Amino acid sequence: MAAAAHADDNNDYPTSARAEYVFGCMKANGEARQTIEQCSCSIDVIASLLPYERYVTAETVLSMSQVRGNLGTQFRSSEEAKNALDDLRRAQAEAEVRCF
Repeated sequence: MAAAAHADDNNDYPTSARAEYVFGCMKANGEARQTIEQCSCSIDVIASLLPYERYVTAETVLSMSQVRGNLGTQFRSSEEAKNALDDLRRAQAEAEVRCF
């Protein structure tokens, strides 16, 4: 496995947020021991690159952009929302390279 960021490097992510990410990651990538390591590494890398507040913003945009109608459109078309998603996607891409 490639070099991973350590949780101590950026520990502003609550344990529950890290656990939720790992759970979702494992659902998407399989439920093997190696996947636990890779998914844990992934959230550590994301945490080292993206402040928790920005992560929450991006996760909210992802969730709300799925809503139909005017409210969802606001989240899909806002420049701030697009920037937050771009930040998250860059962090996820880096995590993918380092951990999977």
